[in-house]
Amino acid sequence: MSQKVNTVLGPVLADELGKTLMHEHFFFGYPGFYGNSLYYPNNREEILRAAMEFAEIVQAHGVKTVVDATPNDTGRDPELLKEIAERTGLNIICSTGYYYEGEGAPAYFKFKQALGTAEDEIYELFMGEITEGIGKTGIKPGVIKLGSGKDAITDYEEVFFKVAAKVQKETGISIITHTQEGTMGPEQAELLVSEGADPKRILIGHMDGNTDINYHLRTLENGVFVGFDRFGIQGFVGAPMDNERVGTLLGLIGSGYTDQLMMSHDKVNFWLGKPPAWPDELKKLTENWHPGHIFQNIIPALKEGSVTEEQINTILVKNPNRIFGGREAVRNLKGNRDAATVGDEVK
Repeated sequence: MSQKVNTVLGPVLADELGKTLMHEHFFFGYPGFYGNSLYYPNNREEILRAAMEFAEIVQAHGVKTVVDATPNDTGRDPELLKEIAERTGLNIICSTGYYYEGEGAPAYFKFKQALGTAEDEIYELFMGEITEGIGKTGIKPGVIKLGSGKDAITDYEEVFFKVAAKVQKETGISIITHTQEGTMGPEQAELLVSEGADPKRILIGHMDGNTDINYHLRTLENGVFVGFDRFGIQGFVGAPMDNERVGTLLGLIGSGYTDQLMMSHDKVNFWLGKPPAWPDELKKLTENWHPGHIFQNIIPALKEGSVTEEQINTILVKNPNRIFGGREAVRNLKGNRDAATVGDEVK
């Protein structure tokens, strides 16, 4: 049996997601972008044009589904994502959630923490969006997005993790995360699992920010998926070079962890507000930060390291199927049916 996952155009069978990029951003803005009246609101047609270019590239490489990891406080717009999906034919899965404290918009819920009401309100928010839809759009998120900063999960961030675990137990929705500069992956996994979340429905993101194999093994031991999902971002914000990441990924595949790995770019396809002006050195370092990079450069490098086509298919197709409750996940469960699920099951 296969379960359904919510996309911006409605529920889709997990088995039909196909090749999937698990962490991308069609558009993204750091909180405060809307305060620059010279550059906000951005031209909707420009965003759509950029999205069409993104879709054309990934679809040429066989991608059928993209998870848009943009949380509520960084410019999420489900209706715009719906229009992108309608124009391109991509399955787009949107998120509910808040970014990590250091780069998000924490003032609202920190105020509610001081009043002692934050946990209840976050629960109400997550459950409302998952079961009824975002605002008045009727569009339901398919993942909860969480994040933590460098070297610590703050008290503010911890509340979101604990509420997300509770909501995951009640709905079965999958969880994806942001880790900052290669830190707190094991701690994120341990926190979510200790709060009762199903590890098979958790993707700890940006794990390729760390090339220490023991760091990865500590995280993987919790039974979660890990994301090598920042390919193309290298040499700044604590990011290793791509060749180092490939080496770490080869080591994990060679150690038998293919079934717990996923890949993506974390590409910001359109910056809300005024676009950043990249220094020339940074432009050179990030010249491969584009939606075709994994297919044009990373997969060939993995194959040179003796990774098979079947293993690549597992990472890009079967593992996304598993995290959303497809037939692959059901086979792996071996009769364990602990978590409730969003949407219908079909035979």
